[in-house]
Amino acid sequence: MNFALILFLFVVLTGILWAFNHFWAKKNRPAHAKDPWWVEYGASFFPVILSVFVLRSFVVEPFKIPSGSMIPTLLVGDFILVNKFTYGIRLPVINKKIVELNRPQRGDVVVFRYPPNPSLDYIKRVVGLPGDTVEYRGKQLIVNGQVIKHESAGDYLDPAHLYYTPKFNESLGAVQHAILIDPDTMNASRPIVSYPHADKCHYNHEGITCQVPAGHYFVMGDNRDNSQDSRYWGFVPDTHLVGKAFFIWFNFSDLKRIGAFH
Repeated sequence: MNFALILFLFVVLTGILWAFNHFWAKKNRPAHAKDPWWVEYGASFFPVILSVFVLRSFVVEPFKIPSGSMIPTLLVGDFILVNKFTYGIRLPVINKKIVELNRPQRGDVVVFRYPPNPSLDYIKRVVGLPGDTVEYRGKQLIVNGQVIKHESAGDYLDPAHLYYTPKFNESLGAVQHAILIDPDTMNASRPIVSYPHADKCHYNHEGITCQVPAGHYFVMGDNRDNSQDSRYWGFVPDTHLVGKAFFIWFNFSDLKRIGAFH
């Protein structure tokens, strides 16, 4: 479901009703006569729907975390806010960038349209920028030949499955974050789908090495062994970026989660 398109159509419909009432019907209606209900409701909803559309399209958009691929940074049920303009201003619905601003940096948590099925939104962490060589071998991330060190931070208890997983602190650029690595899980040995620029990646029993093409990004989940990410379905084109996640504003199961990620 293309919610942006549906919202846009509501803006157009209520806007037409508002304009009809404001510029014609009200002037030709007998004094003290009530507006027809369909005009009254349509015209009154227009400014509200327009405000929501502008806010959601150009400023911030709320998302709900549906899976555990970003544990321990983001948990299932977290409601987050996504900055829609930090990577450039895009026209809503068609998602065409019209103003270039910042570009994603390593360590950014981004929401994007899932390349194999753009009707779905995914969230992952950027680990590789255009031109980077990204390797993930033996549970170790290597970017441009530099080993991205991670230090033990104890164990993480998954409250949903009561399962302990080793937790580590990792730094990507200026961003320090926690990751989970399950020593009993195999590394990616092959993609799950055919994807553009697949010739830029090499798979073997040790893991994967990719050369990130221009205008694309390599993303991974913080729950490294429980995340379907660029290791399995390829690169994220710049045209698929939605925005940068920056704040947890609610979680029905744990109010302490509010503001836990920023």
